[in-house]
Amino acid sequence: MLDQVVYENFDWIYKQMTKGGLFLTTKGKKLNTMVIGWGGINVYFRIPIFIVPVRESRYTHQIMENSREFTVSIPQMGTLKKELSFCGTKSGRDFDKFKECGLTPIEAKQVSVPVIKECKMHFECEIIYKQHMIGKNLDNEIDNAVYSDSDYHSFYFGKILTCYKTK
Repeated sequence: MLDQVVYENFDWIYKQMTKGGLFLTTKGKKLNTMVIGWGGINVYFRIPIFIVPVRESRYTHQIMENSREFTVSIPQMGTLKKELSFCGTKSGRDFDKFKECGLTPIEAKQVSVPVIKECKMHFECEIIYKQHMIGKNLDNEIDNAVYSDSDYHSFYFGKILTCYKTK
């Protein structure tokens, strides 16, 4: 069932990720969401995995380092543009993004981190592996173009526990 939902919606998920962004939600001492514009859905360890990249400087990175779960909520194409812009440019250190954007956290089905009600599709994930980027292992051209400030990503491999559409 999970494979079918992802397969049937992959083109739409890819377009939204690369053209608008997806909400990555975490919960530590407080709830936070940020926007990811790249990541990956694949099979590793014989299980479906959602890989989310988070720069070390981001507030979300601190939460992810101490968490075992996250959710990814995907808006309908062309919607929530202001919310995506705000959550993609402001820090959860300084703002309650849910309050500022009028986003509604609702209880997830299998994890303690909520999903975003205003979105159309949701992934609930359990972190099973993380890898911090090592700059010297990266192609020099990419390193210079993307990481001139050495603010590398950490990659969180989330076992997809469930994926479903709402609305």
